[in-house]
Amino acid sequence: MASLSLSPFSSASAPSRRLFPRRILVCPPIFSYASVPATESPPPTTSNLNPKVVVTRERGKNGKLISALNKHKINCLEFPLIEHTLGPDLDRLASVLSDNSFDWIVITSPEAGSVFLEAWRAAGAPRVKIGVVGAGTASVFKEALLPPKQSLDVAFSPSKATGKDLATELPKNGNKCTVLYPASAKASNEIEEGLSNRGFEVTRLNTYTTVPVQHVDQGIFKQALDIPVVAVASPSAIRAWKNLISESDWTGSVACIGETTAAMAKRLGFEKVYHPSQPGIEGWVDSILDALGST
Repeated sequence: MASLSLSPFSSASAPSRRLFPRRILVCPPIFSYASVPATESPPPTTSNLNPKVVVTRERGKNGKLISALNKHKINCLEFPLIEHTLGPDLDRLASVLSDNSFDWIVITSPEAGSVFLEAWRAAGAPRVKIGVVGAGTASVFKEALLPPKQSLDVAFSPSKATGKDLATELPKNGNKCTVLYPASAKASNEIEEGLSNRGFEVTRLNTYTTVPVQHVDQGIFKQALDIPVVAVASPSAIRAWKNLISESDWTGSVACIGETTAAMAKRLGFEKVYHPSQPGIEGWVDSILDALGST
């Protein structure tokens, strides 16, 4: 059955305003660290800094990785490469949830999960069953402080944290099984095509997209070029890094959160690419350690 899409998959029509307009982009200091939880050891003072890894997620979302690497006495330079913006279907998401019932909601990234939760609450928190691509995405729902008797059930994740495996393994009950897929406008058609080929009725909403950061601090960029490992969590991030270094002779290693991002890194011509077999912070840290060991 052909999949139903309420918008084109291209991000060209996405509004230019930020997904969360209340955020203000501030020019960071030369060395920028995400805050470390109080239970963790604080990062070293700037006089002792010797960053070995560039962390590139959107500002405010690098804390877990920085804390995990801090346990290995590895210092990081925070250098966000992308930011999230409104997708063309975001305004429809709450009404679609209010007016329709789906057998599954498929969530394939932490950002998609965060966007979905806001719309789900705006829709009155209807009863939904969630399928997530992996533990990293599931953690968004665990950390959302949902009430004990809430109507959101994270009921499925595939044996391997990839979109292909999710589309292959998502349980199907009966001849008609409906799926809502809130996604990045830049996500491929792999999931809805895989589900549609199995007989699912898929509604895709492009609720957000990613764009390169609007301002790059040249001081931080110069620092980043001297660091041996760059950690990236999406194809958009590694494309942004490639564009930035196009006129440099950077020959460091790329540590990717998963194989989809690693495949993009290799297509872009990076030779030293590392990634775990299962996406997630623990495997990502192991890949970063492997990349550092190769330098």
